[in-house]
Amino acid sequence: MSAYKKMLVAIDLTEEAPQVLDKAKTLRDTHGAELLLVHVVEPVGYAYGGDIPMDLTELQDQLDKAAKEQLGKYGEQYGVAKEHQIVTVGRPESEIHRIAQEQGVDLIIVGSHGRKGFQLLLGSTANGVLHGTECDVLAVRIH
Repeated sequence: MSAYKKMLVAIDLTEEAPQVLDKAKTLRDTHGAELLLVHVVEPVGYAYGGDIPMDLTELQDQLDKAAKEQLGKYGEQYGVAKEHQIVTVGRPESEIHRIAQEQGVDLIIVGSHGRKGFQLLLGSTANGVLHGTECDVLAVRIH
């Protein structure tokens, strides 16, 4: 197996994120790789199905700002430069695939709750990332 050069860590900014970040930091240090931190904010309109005739721009901007601040804290804690911290808006699987391809990533690291049965059939971000990417994917078990 060749060493990884550029790793993308997709986190959801919950209290579980450090479990994924700790694993990513270990791999970065082992391989001497570059680390990108990515968080995808889903569009506010998705939550409402686009049925509410309101301008949700201000709410979306607040969510984006909060995500950038939290990602910045993780970046500082784990030694990831600002230019390698990416907050974007969209569907998580699609955005992670897009960024990985644009940035020439050779490993994507995501958290996984290890769902089974119906929950697995309904899909998860980790499962969505796994199917459709051209590089390796590491799903870190969340405890």
